[in-house]
Amino acid sequence: MEKLIEKLEYTVTFYSPGTFVAEDTTKSIPEINIPLAMKMAADIVERHGAVPYAFFFTTYSRPAPIQGHEFKAKKVERSGLYYINGKVETIEDVGKRGDPGERILLSNMRVNEWKRIVTTKKGWRWTQPLNPGDKVLDDEGNVIHEES
Repeated sequence: MEKLIEKLEYTVTFYSPGTFVAEDTTKSIPEINIPLAMKMAADIVERHGAVPYAFFFTTYSRPAPIQGHEFKAKKVERSGLYYINGKVETIEDVGKRGDPGERILLSNMRVNEWKRIVTTKKGWRWTQPLNPGDKVLDDEGNVIHEES
């Protein structure tokens, strides 16, 4: 009887601003590697010139083939989001601006109890809530904020 040997496979999924929802592009990656993902993000351009504002890694487990039979990979882990060079703000930060165009954002932050949001600094403006496990990176891929 053959022994099942597990092989790990990884993907990285990039999110870019879209018309109503985020555009996404998923690519294989040899390992969970933030600098490599940052380099890959630099080569992605979606519709209307949108570029990635975030990415996440997914880990899959796949048993080795037995007698030529390939097994389907099973998702075993998904990382938090890694936001590329975003600006982190609290509800107080947004409220201090007094921008009438941000009334809906302030309302969403209150109703959904979002502690912090992150907004893109480059490309199309895109704002998202920060969730536990999400990280904000600088242009070099260094973690500058980790949401707890």
